[in-house]
Amino acid sequence: MYHLCMNSMNNKKALAITIVCSLQAVLLLSGCGHSEGKADKGENTSAQEVISVPAITISKGKLSSTLQIPGELVAFQQVDIYAKVSSFVKKLHVDVGSEVTTGQLLATMEAPEITSQLSGAESRLKSQEAVYLASKANYDRLYETSKTPGTVSKNDLDIAQARQKSDQAQLESAKAAYKEITDNRNYLEIRAPFSGIVSARNVSAGAYVGPTGKGSEFPLFTLQEQKKLRLVISVPEAYTSYLGNNSEVNFSVKAYTGKTFTAKVNRLSGVMDTRLRSQRIEMDVINNDKKLMPGMIAEVKIPMNTADSAFIVPKSAVVNSTVNVFVIRVVNGKSERVLVQTGREADGKIEVYGNLNPGDTIVSVASEEIRDGAELKHLKFDK
Repeated sequence: MYHLCMNSMNNKKALAITIVCSLQAVLLLSGCGHSEGKADKGENTSAQEVISVPAITISKGKLSSTLQIPGELVAFQQVDIYAKVSSFVKKLHVDVGSEVTTGQLLATMEAPEITSQLSGAESRLKSQEAVYLASKANYDRLYETSKTPGTVSKNDLDIAQARQKSDQAQLESAKAAYKEITDNRNYLEIRAPFSGIVSARNVSAGAYVGPTGKGSEFPLFTLQEQKKLRLVISVPEAYTSYLGNNSEVNFSVKAYTGKTFTAKVNRLSGVMDTRLRSQRIEMDVINNDKKLMPGMIAEVKIPMNTADSAFIVPKSAVVNSTVNVFVIRVVNGKSERVLVQTGREADGKIEVYGNLNPGDTIVSVASEEIRDGAELKHLKFDK
């Protein structure tokens, strides 16, 4: 009985020791795991706050770039030549490609009825001249006679004077009619209004032409001045400030690859096209060798030089977020977002305007992942 009691007490004591040891082991493992978790969290926080990025030191400068827009070459002067009076084409003196000078005869027309009208007007003119001379002579005789008192009544003298004035008016009317028909006859000779090249001919000898006749829907000739051309461009509203009177631009055409031509701004419309929101600008192009032709499409390069300088930074330094546009400035080793406005772009660089100062350090490859206040160490400055 004594031995049985002793064994029972020993078993209880052993069980109590085992439970205590197990609790100590559990507490030890729990403490180790908690300590390691804290260490990992500290390492992650440090990795997020300390970032190594490339950077640059900014300064002001001028960004030289060009704007390339299409333009059209047109003739400096161009006219469609029609027949003034109804007539037949008697002879054509020029053809397509003919180079003519001012006043040169282009075509001769014929209209028999005009010749008849001219003969009749000439006869009426001569007849009216005779009537006027007779009435004038009668009035002059009566006037000289009336100087002797009692020889000619005042009424007779007034009637003679009125007849003279009436005949004189009829004579002036006959002269005007004769001149009108003479002018119409002169229209039978079609002459060049300016020097240029005949670019189109739409009639042949014998054709009936005129303001109301068949064939009047097309001009006899189209005449263009080609030794001097107009280069016409439409400049968008945002770029109108870069061109003014006497500004020079370069342009090229597909017909002469690698060759550059020069033009000078001569005329600005001064208004914006309501549909395209652009301004029409014309430039004169001297074309004495006639290499360039009206209708050619030109690629015009407009220099975009500014008088004021701005901060020039790489495009990768500017972040266009959904909320705003900013660059990241480095201040005392920490990031600071600075809101900016952008200007022109060229060769991977861009103008920025904002609360920046010369000598500031900014991140050259920025992104939204770099938060405000993040530590930026080991900055690598771009050359």
